[in-house]
Amino acid sequence: MATTTSRLLSLLSLLQTRRDWPGPLLAERLEISPRTVRRDVDRLREMGYRIQATMGPDGGYRLDAGSELPPLLFDDDQTIAVAIALQAAPAIGAGIEEAAIRALATIRQVMPSRLRHRLDALNVTVVGRPGDPPPIHISLDALVTLANAIRDRETLRFDYPAREAVDTDATPLLRPRRAEPHHLVSSHGRWYLLGWDLDRKNWRLYSVERIHTRTPHGPRFTPRTVPGGDVDEFVSARFKGSDANEWACRGTVILHLPARDVLPFAGDGTVTVIDDHTCSLESGSWSWGALAASFGKFEVPMDVVGPPELAAAFATLAKRYQDTGRTGPAHND
Repeated sequence: MATTTSRLLSLLSLLQTRRDWPGPLLAERLEISPRTVRRDVDRLREMGYRIQATMGPDGGYRLDAGSELPPLLFDDDQTIAVAIALQAAPAIGAGIEEAAIRALATIRQVMPSRLRHRLDALNVTVVGRPGDPPPIHISLDALVTLANAIRDRETLRFDYPAREAVDTDATPLLRPRRAEPHHLVSSHGRWYLLGWDLDRKNWRLYSVERIHTRTPHGPRFTPRTVPGGDVDEFVSARFKGSDANEWACRGTVILHLPARDVLPFAGDGTVTVIDDHTCSLESGSWSWGALAASFGKFEVPMDVVGPPELAAAFATLAKRYQDTGRTGPAHND
């Protein structure tokens, strides 16, 4: 028999998942009598939840928004989900970092020890900016499994797609891997595991959605120090294709466009006002061709300031686009 508290939590969780709940259906889902449902609804009302009775042959209930915030009740998965969201709050860029830290501390203080143990394992680093693509769905169980291995310092044994099979439609070839898990990273709508690959003897970033963990885990290990000692800096550098947190190729152009029109799309580049109609943009990328193409998104006349490699990349792109236009589909007159 469930305790009153756990039963109230289950009832509230059900009321939050749909607009109207027939009373008999709630009783069936909770394995209690309709009379107990009515008593539990009254208890929730006393706690500040606005629950309306709905009319009909069976009667039912609806959870409405209130004028004040009542005590919040979360089940285990909801609690962990909130904790992950709060750790990822800095990526939102809405100035709520301090409030998120305080909210996370409050939740941790009142949660039961079994959940606090899971929460402490979920140490997440967020690398990215507002406007990133929609996230790829990752199951909470997968994140918790990886987080527990990080906390317990257990070697991960898992299957992972071969690099050459990632971008094909064929069933990917999974290869066994062994890694010392170090940190969970959220970036650009995706989740990654930063770990030391025991076979390749190097730091690697693994896409969490591609990890197929094996059980049991391997032996315990002594954690290594990430190069430079800063996970954010190290991961950001890896995303830029360099050992330092800076792009391998950097260049500057003068755009015949006001700075105010360039700033929203400059990313991590530096915009400098020249006059009301012109500005310079210094930016970086993993290759000269990619950098030249990124400048082209503004679709305005521009002048290359430097370096010469950037000017050469523009010339290469211009010829490539010209050749593409010539070999495009024929048009009828």
